[in-house]
Amino acid sequence: MFTGIIEEIGAAGVNKKDTLEIRCKKVLEGTKIGDSIAINGCCQTVVELGTDFFTVRVSPETLRATNFGELKSGTRVNLERAMSADGRFGGHFVTGHVDFTGRLIAKKQLGDFWELSYEIPDTKYLVRKGSITVNGVSLTVAAVEGNIFKAAVIPHTFENTCLDGVVNIETDILGKYIEKFACAGDNKITMELLQENGFV
Repeated sequence: MFTGIIEEIGAAGVNKKDTLEIRCKKVLEGTKIGDSIAINGCCQTVVELGTDFFTVRVSPETLRATNFGELKSGTRVNLERAMSADGRFGGHFVTGHVDFTGRLIAKKQLGDFWELSYEIPDTKYLVRKGSITVNGVSLTVAAVEGNIFKAAVIPHTFENTCLDGVVNIETDILGKYIEKFACAGDNKITMELLQENGFV
């Protein structure tokens, strides 16, 4: 489990077909082989550790669903270690299971803040003021228009994370559970009411 609060920006190293090396420093502290680290929001298992890097094995499904295939040597990536039992929960419940990729289509500065617009394949789990994870960053949905959503980003987040280009998207798991339970059995009317009120 993750929180969507990025600890460090690392850099992609060797990126082979099924192996990805990440150059970093902070997230190596206390990390052991077998631990989980989210790379651009995608939960990965550490299989090798060095003094300034860790390595993960990347499955075909991960390559299909994420932006890992586009990572070149030196590409900056957002990193977060799995939440510890005594850690603070600063963002929202992030599983590290990426749903699909999206892309930044507009960036507008509003004083010190930024309004970022992303196009994604499906917005059915998005609601205004709900949570979404973009490249592992916990953001609040400001607006949803068709297949585009907007997020307002504070200066610190904008300056200390990678949110450009093709990004990994994880929608809020709460909407998925609501849909599953609402659609079970004879709950069609309940599902329609949820959709009408913007819950799914």
